[in-house]
Amino acid sequence: MSEGYAIELYFDPALENQVLKAWNVFARRQISTKLINTESRPHITLFSTSFFDSTRLESVIKTFVSKQEPISISFSTIGSFSNDNNVLFLSPIPSLSLLQLQSQLCETMKKESVEIPEDYRVDSWVPFCPVALEVPKSRMAEAFSVLRDLKLPVNGYGMEIGLVEFSPVREVFSFPLGL
Repeated sequence: MSEGYAIELYFDPALENQVLKAWNVFARRQISTKLINTESRPHITLFSTSFFDSTRLESVIKTFVSKQEPISISFSTIGSFSNDNNVLFLSPIPSLSLLQLQSQLCETMKKESVEIPEDYRVDSWVPFCPVALEVPKSRMAEAFSVLRDLKLPVNGYGMEIGLVEFSPVREVFSFPLGL
C-alpha cells in the first residue's frame, strides 16, 4: 500500500549530477543514504497527496506539461526543516517561472477535483531539493559542512515533470516540459 504520490520537477543532467554528488558524499560518509536507497531522483516536489488517480490524471498532466517550457533553476542556499525527519536541502531562488509552474499545476489539479494540501497552496509552498533525509542530530553540523563545500549557486534547468508513488519510490510516469 502506498503512502502517497508526488509530482516532481526533474533537472537537466548536469544539475542532476551536481545534486547526486552531494547525495553520494552523504552516503560515503554514512550520514544519510535514504535518497539513494529509495532510488529517488534529484527533484523539487511541486505537489504531494495521499491519494491520486494516476490513470485518470495522466493525460491531464501530460497536457499541462506539454504547454510548459523548461525553467531556469538556481540553487543559492542550503537549509533544513526543523522536524523529526532532519531533512537537509538546497533551496532554489523562487523565480516567477518556478512559482507560476507550481501554482498553475495546483490550479490544474483543483479543476480535476483534487484537493490541494496546505503545504502546496500558493501562499504556503516552499520549493526545495532534498539532499539528505533522516540525518542524525549528532551529525547535522558535519552535514551542513558537506553542503557548504558545494560551490553555490548551482544552476541548471527544470526539464521534466514526473509522478512518483512512495514509499518505496516508484516512478509512475514522466514527461519532458514543452513536448
